[in-house]
Amino acid sequence: MLLPLPLPLPPCISLCLCFSLSLSLSLSLPVYPSASASLSPSSFLSIFLSFSLYLSLSLPLPFSLYFPLSLSLSFSVSLSLSLSLFLSLYLSLFLSLSLFLSLFLSPSLTLFLSFSLSLFLSLSLSLCLSLSLFLSLYLSLFLFFCLSLSFSLLAQPPTITQQSPKDYIIDPRENIVIHCEAKGKPHPSFSWTRNGIHFDIDQDPKVTMRPRSGTLVVDISGEKAETYEGVYQCTARNKHGAAVSNNIVIRQSRSPLWSKERNEPIRVQEGEALVLHCRPPAGLPPPIIFWMDVNFQRLPQSSRVFQALNGDLYFSNVLKEDSRNDYICYARFPHTQTIQQKQPITLLVLNLDAVNETVAALFNETDFFNGSVEERKPTFLIPSGSSSSKMVLRGQVLELECITEGLPTPEVSWSKLSGEFPDKRTSIVTFQKILRIVNVSDADAGEYRCTAHNRLASIHHTIRVTVKAAPYWITTPRNLVLAPREKGQLICRASGTPKPTINWAMNGIPIENSPEDSNRKVEGDTIIFEEVQTGSSAVYQCNASNEYGYLLSNAFVNVLSETPRVLTPANQVYQVIRNNHALLDCSSFGSPIPKITWFKDSQSSTLEGDPYLLHENGTLEIYVAQAFNSGKYICVARNTLGIAENHVYLEVKEPTRILKQPKYKVAQRNMNVVFECKVKHDPTLIPIMIWLKDNGELPDDERFLVDSDSLTITDVTENDAGTYTCIMNTTLDHDSASAELTVVAPTPAVIYEQPDPPTDLELTDMKPRSVQLTWIPGDEHKSPIHKFVIQYTDSLHDHGHWHNLTHVPGSKTTAHLELSPYVHYSFRVLALNAVGLSDPSNPSHMYKTNPAAPDENPSGVKGFGTERDNLMILWKPLSGLQANGPGLQYKVMWRQKDVDKNWTSVTVANVSKFMVSGTPTFTPYEVKVQAINNNGIGPDPAVVTGHSGEDLPVQAPDSVQVLVLNSTLAEVHWEPVPPKTVRGHLKGYKVSYWRERSLHKHNPHRVEQQFLSFSGNKSHGMLPGLQPYSLYLFNIRVYNGKGEGPASSNLQFETPEGVPGPPSFLRITNSNLNNLTLEWGPPNDRNGHLTGYILKYQQVNNSNELGPIEELALPANKTSVTLPNLKYSTRYKFYFNAKTGQGAGPVITEEAITIMDEGKCESTLLKVTTMPSRQADIATQGWFIGLMCAIALLILVLLIICFIKRNKGGKYPVKEKEDAHTDPEFQPMKEDDCTFGEYSDTEDHKPLKGSRTPSNGTVHRDSSDESLVDYAGGDGQFNEDGSFIGQYSGKSSIRETAEAHSPVNTTAMNSFV
Repeated sequence: MLLPLPLPLPPCISLCLCFSLSLSLSLSLPVYPSASASLSPSSFLSIFLSFSLYLSLSLPLPFSLYFPLSLSLSFSVSLSLSLSLFLSLYLSLFLSLSLFLSLFLSPSLTLFLSFSLSLFLSLSLSLCLSLSLFLSLYLSLFLFFCLSLSFSLLAQPPTITQQSPKDYIIDPRENIVIHCEAKGKPHPSFSWTRNGIHFDIDQDPKVTMRPRSGTLVVDISGEKAETYEGVYQCTARNKHGAAVSNNIVIRQSRSPLWSKERNEPIRVQEGEALVLHCRPPAGLPPPIIFWMDVNFQRLPQSSRVFQALNGDLYFSNVLKEDSRNDYICYARFPHTQTIQQKQPITLLVLNLDAVNETVAALFNETDFFNGSVEERKPTFLIPSGSSSSKMVLRGQVLELECITEGLPTPEVSWSKLSGEFPDKRTSIVTFQKILRIVNVSDADAGEYRCTAHNRLASIHHTIRVTVKAAPYWITTPRNLVLAPREKGQLICRASGTPKPTINWAMNGIPIENSPEDSNRKVEGDTIIFEEVQTGSSAVYQCNASNEYGYLLSNAFVNVLSETPRVLTPANQVYQVIRNNHALLDCSSFGSPIPKITWFKDSQSSTLEGDPYLLHENGTLEIYVAQAFNSGKYICVARNTLGIAENHVYLEVKEPTRILKQPKYKVAQRNMNVVFECKVKHDPTLIPIMIWLKDNGELPDDERFLVDSDSLTITDVTENDAGTYTCIMNTTLDHDSASAELTVVAPTPAVIYEQPDPPTDLELTDMKPRSVQLTWIPGDEHKSPIHKFVIQYTDSLHDHGHWHNLTHVPGSKTTAHLELSPYVHYSFRVLALNAVGLSDPSNPSHMYKTNPAAPDENPSGVKGFGTERDNLMILWKPLSGLQANGPGLQYKVMWRQKDVDKNWTSVTVANVSKFMVSGTPTFTPYEVKVQAINNNGIGPDPAVVTGHSGEDLPVQAPDSVQVLVLNSTLAEVHWEPVPPKTVRGHLKGYKVSYWRERSLHKHNPHRVEQQFLSFSGNKSHGMLPGLQPYSLYLFNIRVYNGKGEGPASSNLQFETPEGVPGPPSFLRITNSNLNNLTLEWGPPNDRNGHLTGYILKYQQVNNSNELGPIEELALPANKTSVTLPNLKYSTRYKFYFNAKTGQGAGPVITEEAITIMDEGKCESTLLKVTTMPSRQADIATQGWFIGLMCAIALLILVLLIICFIKRNKGGKYPVKEKEDAHTDPEFQPMKEDDCTFGEYSDTEDHKPLKGSRTPSNGTVHRDSSDESLVDYAGGDGQFNEDGSFIGQYSGKSSIRETAEAHSPVNTTAMNSFV
């Protein structure tokens, strides 16, 4: 496929390019030697045509040229091809007729007839074929040009695509380039205004406009750039509207020289404040200031000496070392890259000792001044006073400056009184003197405080900051493409401080001065369009402005009537990894805007809802793609003018996963290391395994061996240590895993063992509920002990069984043990290191704790009934360790809740449950269980509420009603039963319902009882899945934990008609040439009275593309239909469903192919059976019938001449060969009728000797028609140009060669006939 050219080509370049490419390609094509004379011109013309058509897309051809261009191109190509065809046909026919007629006629008559007949036949055939070729070429070319016209000339108002900035500072040394680019169809023309007046470019030879562009280029050679300063505005216009650019202010950059001045030396007393002024010349843009010395070294700055925002150099206090004669201020002008220098400033700092000596010499006094420098409180130099204000524009940089003087040097700090500084946008620079906030917002307004302090005092200055805003966009107007009589609106919303004013213009003219339009209404920042009309396309400008700036935006309203077009390439294949989201594109264009719907495979329902999401641009998103989402997806774009569709394919692939990751390795030097990385991936994706070392490529070393699923490093060294990463990449995803390699030096083998058991266990600090245990650790065996595990055994309750009690770190050798009463303890200790646990130590001495009252009561207490008149109380008994003493018993207590005040109790032992009999049915009881032993009772137990036994409910639900919602859903309502009648825990209500019978006589009688339970105290429920058009019975009963109560009386309801089920079958019973018979059975589930059937069918071509759908409505009493007038040898797809009064049911599909036609073409010499093409049959064309009649007439004339010559007794040269022919298969001509001899019946259907049956037809013979090959004794053949070259003698080497290499050319014979 040719790629689109980036720019339109001029006609001359297109023509030259077409000619050169076509000539080179046509000369380089491999051709047959016999056809080289005719193929090169035709190849050249074909290729030249292709390139011309391709390059014509770059030329804006008018529609009036499409007809003559199509006509001339198609005529040229068809004439060239027909000339080639004529020459080849003429030569073939001439040779064939010459050989054939030489058998019967004299040489002169043979030459004359061969020439005339060949000329006539070749002219007739070539003219007929060239006529059809010309017509097909002409139609194709004309449609192609019309299609390219529709794509290239789609109306579009202009749109500005590039423009110079609003404030455009130019370099006076370079040409001025003012950009203005726009697009539109047709391509827009451009004009300019300068200072509000039309700028005539043609009148100024220094100004040129680039072709197909609005960009101005001003040649300033010999001119002053300032001549072209001003305000410029560009307008791009076509017949659909005009778009305008911003006002572009052109200003020349300036870098003026410093005024000449002479700086006197500055003398200042040590400790005083000082300001060295820079005062640079005003430039455009303003210069950048910095201070340097005569050696171009920056002067050192600090919190004492620093540069202010205006460029001046401030000294909070001067020191003696500040004296120098080269304080130089430099100004760098960035646009012209020039630097200007101020005259050097000399600073002399005088100390007080020198002043005293001078004064003493003059006045004969000593110590006129105090020898020490006097300290000063801080004072603000910039800004002055205690408060000030500053205004800043939104989005700009706020810089607050606080410059002080004093001795010692004051320290400066900043704070915001009305909030905090914004994070990430605030910086304090220049030794805390300047607070800078970038990208200022409205929240940055408020009061800021600068604090300066030294050891003498502290002072404050408050700066009140206000934030104003030039206009900024809230909603930019967007282009509208509307169909006639559609509605739309342009919205232009901007904000700013103060609020900007919105002004509208149309095609560059204020809208109030534009032509009136009743379908357009301006309401502030919105233009509303009602029922737009054809021809009302325009470009609208929105201008939002206040005192700090303006915004200008163009938006066009394009009124079009366009059928939908799907712009996404057809048959595009999308591949996605399973469980990822998939995006299927369907970009479209049309007016009105097409509505996009998606279908999958042959499904008739649209794809919407979970798991699909349809975006506004037509893209279909599948949240989590699974394997079953693979397949063909059909995108359909539809509007009121038409429909377009596109097919795309989704392939969901299995993710790439590393099944076995590489593991951490520790290897000694010179050993081999293997990292395994086994991966599973989708078999249709090509995997690529990559290994990295420390996130870089592997070293180029033959010791690194990469296999399909492993990396081997032989003879590792210390340099090989690092992190190795295995990455498996496919075209869609990847997976990676890393492992670290540590290389160590070879060391002697170290034997690690488990530690020895601790020894010398001793009990100390023995108390009733605790004891201290100490021990001595055993040998660690070169592996440190991590922890000690203390175990105990109870000789009284669980003798011989050891249990873990606690553990302590390996650094400790004592443990404080908490104990329980009434236990005979023995302890032992085990040590644990990296190898494992040691053997247990020897047990300690036994330590017996005294009995005590229970510390806890049984857990898991609950009460419930097993019969309707009892209450079972259950609990979890205490263990021997929990009993705390001998004589463990349980005090079980219960009482009826809210009725009894006193507890009924019983004491039991060695059990975990107690049964209370004779209780009322389902009555709440409070129960509790308390532990008791010989030493006392346990703590107060918790109270638990339970119920005595349940019984079956005694009442059925009342007020039962049913509401039929649709044919498959009903809602049942009932009155809940009183709680007392439930006699147990209310579990819910159970609805029993069954289909009594169908309301249709054809459907069988079925009784299928179904149950639905509604848990909780519900009063209604839904009965789904009902059978339409049926009679149902139902009842309701309540149930509890014991069982179900009595049922309500049976009620009945009828479901209305629904859509029917699918037809029971659909089959093709009779397939003919152009018709098909379909039979079907009615649906098994009619779900109502059938009103008919719907049959839809469409053709399916060889590429599985579907043709238009034909629809046929059939009555309900029919079970078959015959479809006439179908195309033969064509596949059809059928969609069939039944319908009732409620609509159509589900569709069943079937496919069938009509029978192929067995066309026959007969002649007096050959009978050829051919397979018809799906195009129009050539045998039915009038010109072909006429041509065949003419050929038959000529053959008849030849036969008459043959009879005349025969009767005159003439002999032919071939007759002599016939007489001498001895081949037994040769049949002589009959003497009386000049016809060929007949074959015997047994050989009627043998293939021609020395030939084989052609693939495009079967050659038959019977008693009435024979071939030239028969006459030649089976040795004849036709060469590639169709001429007859058989010999009329016996068998020879020539015959053998012909049999081996040249089968009968049936095509040439057909051409001859």
